[in-house]
Amino acid sequence: MKHQIIKSIVSIFVLLLPVMASAQEVVMDEPILSRHWGDYILLAIVVVVLIAAFSAIYNLLNLMVKAREVKIYEKHGLESFLEEKRLNEGSWWQRFSRRMSDIVPIEKEKDIMFDHDYDGIRELDNNLPPWWLYGFYLTIAIAIFYMGYYHLSPYGKTSTEEYEMEMEKAAVEVEKYLARQADQVDETNVIALADEISISEGQEIFNTNCVACHLSHGGGSSVSVGPNLTDEYWIHGGGIKNVFKTIKYGVPEKGMIAWGEQMRASDMQKVASYVWSLQGTNPPGAKEPQGEIWVASEEEEASSNETPVDSTGTTGMN
Repeated sequence: MKHQIIKSIVSIFVLLLPVMASAQEVVMDEPILSRHWGDYILLAIVVVVLIAAFSAIYNLLNLMVKAREVKIYEKHGLESFLEEKRLNEGSWWQRFSRRMSDIVPIEKEKDIMFDHDYDGIRELDNNLPPWWLYGFYLTIAIAIFYMGYYHLSPYGKTSTEEYEMEMEKAAVEVEKYLARQADQVDETNVIALADEISISEGQEIFNTNCVACHLSHGGGSSVSVGPNLTDEYWIHGGGIKNVFKTIKYGVPEKGMIAWGEQMRASDMQKVASYVWSLQGTNPPGAKEPQGEIWVASEEEEASSNETPVDSTGTTGMN
């Protein structure tokens, strides 16, 4: 029972810690140079009293253990007394293993054997191993903590809530990815957008940057610099790819700047799609045709009429 004695002493020590802390606070409250000898004497008395208390408690617990052993001997006989002594012998690990396994010695198996047998096979009425019981109790405690933390407290998140949070994060990542993909567009892979949002945004960009040369309807005029963008005649080639290329690299000799240095690729795609959507509108007072009638090749026609996915994730149709 020595481990029980040690455990009790540790518990008493923990209970006496506040007393020791108070005594120390009385002495340590002042700077070292200003303390009086009486403070040190008080601290020494407290330490001596504590040592004496521990010694008395240790002796008292020893007497209690011996009294318990005598009671076991008187009540259960020498065999039980020796068994109790055996359980408390050896290292702490050996004592721990014996108590956790609760194994019945072979010579005592007859005391826990059932009367029935099956083809000569007898069954023992062993107790569940304490380690298994403690593990089972631990799972119950974990379950109670889990229910309280994840289902009752405002801090834990259920699997459904975690799933919804992950889906929200994924949606944000998808938006970022699509935004990056939109800026990967160039004159080799650009396709015409036809959804209302993209066309509307392209029109806003056109009205901000292009009306000075092409007017708001895109048809130009006899006094405007830019050509008519609404007829079937094109100076630098028609189709979404040629329109995008012209916007991106500009026509410096005619005063059109290279918008690729100032505009995102996704914005150039939108304004090119808006310009391409002006085909056939033929506004009144438009500029006379310039260039040549553009006839699309099969590849260009496919790219101009392809059903795209816009930056918002919706599909558009020509």
